[in-house]
Amino acid sequence: MLEFLVCPETHAVLSYDADRQELVSKAAHLAYPIRGGIPIMLAGEARQLD
Repeated sequence: MLEFLVCPETHAVLSYDADRQELVSKAAHLAYPIRGGIPIMLAGEARQLD
């Protein structure tokens, strides 16, 4: 299913971080959380990456 999801900010490909339960957009430097198996694809909920 991951291949159908893209970053809502940049439309770039996302990678899955199983340890943190996040979808990572390297292009936007954001990590979107996955809660209860549901990806939260809102920029306001995303964690800024270093």
